[in-house]
Amino acid sequence: MSELPRRVAGAVLVLVALALPLVLSDFWLQTGLFVMATAIGAVGLTLLVGVAGQLSLGHAAFAAIGAYVYAWSSGESTTTVDGAGLPPLVGLLLAAVVSALVGAAFSPVAGRLRGIYLGLATLGLVFVVRHLLVNLDQWTGGFTGRSVEPFALGGFSFSNSDPDYLAVGGVEFEGLHRLWYLFLVLAVAACWLAGNLRSGRTGRAWANVRDSETAAAAMGIGVARAKASVFVVSSAYAGLTGAMLALAYGRVAPDVFSLTASVDFLVMIVLGGLGSVGGAVVGALFVTALPLVLAEYSSALPFLAAPGSGGLDPSTASRLVYGLAIIAVLLFLRGGLAGAARRLRQRTSRGSTAPPAGPAPRDPLSTDDVGRPAAVTPSRSKETTR
Repeated sequence: MSELPRRVAGAVLVLVALALPLVLSDFWLQTGLFVMATAIGAVGLTLLVGVAGQLSLGHAAFAAIGAYVYAWSSGESTTTVDGAGLPPLVGLLLAAVVSALVGAAFSPVAGRLRGIYLGLATLGLVFVVRHLLVNLDQWTGGFTGRSVEPFALGGFSFSNSDPDYLAVGGVEFEGLHRLWYLFLVLAVAACWLAGNLRSGRTGRAWANVRDSETAAAAMGIGVARAKASVFVVSSAYAGLTGAMLALAYGRVAPDVFSLTASVDFLVMIVLGGLGSVGGAVVGALFVTALPLVLAEYSSALPFLAAPGSGGLDPSTASRLVYGLAIIAVLLFLRGGLAGAARRLRQRTSRGSTAPPAGPAPRDPLSTDDVGRPAAVTPSRSKETTR
């Protein structure tokens, strides 16, 4: 797709997203908030895994840091938990900044490992962060978590108050409606930034490091700096996701940011297509919305049982569905949904004269223990040859 049709399609999607709160029910608004929040985390992870080739299983840990930093910094001190009482906008910025700093602190480890070994190292972050969340109960609220201060900006609250009544086109705009527009602005900005990073000089450096660290170093790219920078950017995206999830739930608890959440982020980017910003958004939509929709309409689906009854509950059914989807993608669509869409565009626009597609991003799992690629790597990345 050329640049003009792509921009027109993007503008149409944004206009549709702006109008949706006028017609959606509270359930679909809440689902949309979760989708937009997780989409930002998936975009950050696809930069790390798909573009830079660094595997991470610790994305949920950085999201948890962002969520609790926002809850602590914007919350007031009570008899059970401490809070800094800062403006919510400052809390939102701190969530991304602190997560990025933690990512920067971990980046030396990321620079020495890759593949499954880096994935296992990041996995440890999930357990460490969970241990801290449970035991630092004066800041986190322990097992039960803590409530989250609603977002507000310039006296306007993104909740059901301040103002108490707000209507647009005859539709009363309550907290979910107001948060929708906040999340939409953040999601569009995050995708725009990721797209520019991916196609710019920074993204090309990440891609060259992914394809061959030796060749990248010979080209004058600082390999360690490139690895650290993408880890910091991905961590900041995860921190912002955590803060948005905290706002969407209205409360934070350690169980929200378990290892399962990290796996879900990986599923999103694999289904969507590694390295694709749009694919990460579509993957987030699929993985986040499916269990919620199945749970909402479980009474109308005879093969689903109520949660805890011992039968096939909506959560298990959704995991089976996207487990099968992953197998299908790995067998038949190695580039994910983004790769399938790209091939379809090539066939429709160029016919049989279309040149062969460039090399797909290398699987971060296909490396040996010292970071050497397990397969022959191309001399130059697809991004470099653009």
